[in-house]
Amino acid sequence: MDRTQQDQLAERFEQERPRLTALAARVLGDPAEAQDIVQQAWLRLAATDQEIDNLAAWLTTVTTRLCLDRLRRRIPVPEEELEVAEVAPDPSQDMELADAVGIALQLVLNRLSPSERVAFVMHDSFGVEFSTIAAALDTTPQSARKLASRARAKVTQPRPEDALADWEVVDAFMAAARGGDFTRLIELLAPDVVVRADAQAIATGTPAAIDGREDVASFFNGAAHAALPVGLDGRAASAWYDRGIARVLFDLTVVDGRVARIDFRADPEVLARMARRDGARLR
Repeated sequence: MDRTQQDQLAERFEQERPRLTALAARVLGDPAEAQDIVQQAWLRLAATDQEIDNLAAWLTTVTTRLCLDRLRRRIPVPEEELEVAEVAPDPSQDMELADAVGIALQLVLNRLSPSERVAFVMHDSFGVEFSTIAAALDTTPQSARKLASRARAKVTQPRPEDALADWEVVDAFMAAARGGDFTRLIELLAPDVVVRADAQAIATGTPAAIDGREDVASFFNGAAHAALPVGLDGRAASAWYDRGIARVLFDLTVVDGRVARIDFRADPEVLARMARRDGARLR
């Protein structure tokens, strides 16, 4: 391939990059990881000698397979058999469903098998045809359809055991705070959420009270970089650490999947009961 052809290929790839990045970000739930995946797709494109009839489809397949490999390393969920009943919602509502549930969708996606997750996101979020999804998953269009259908059923009609755990909501809220994701903060907060602080926390500089979703989200937006996951009395929480010492506990009360109250607590007796937490586990 001469320099002119290489430049033309790079230009065509750059036209596809925003779409590929959006696809990878939705599948993986991590914009930074998505950028890495798309760059890998470019390297594969630049190195290939094969004739590509449909560049957009080729890049979609390569990007999806790279995401699938990453998910399989990250999520040790066994792939289930496909002997399931078909769920057939109104096709015109598919993409609306995937875009409407926000952070809750991303948390539920983490519980799907990699193939279910890829099939659901590609079809319901991006409207990719099942023939293309099947090529990316190395399966048949019928199986790809069933994977997406099963994933959709889990998202729209979760079983009691699939309900989001409080610790997932707590950790998602703190991640959104650190990442400055105001939209996700709003989604995770109850409309009438309140923040209160004990006397010791106020002495460290925390506000005594904040009321309402917008003000609470604004306060946390881009903050909490020094906060670490902790547990208190068996509940998930987070705490601000300074030079390795816990200074203020963020005690989040979760009701129906949203943060309804946050208490800043710095009482030494409370801090002494905390334990560092790794995900859902205390340690």
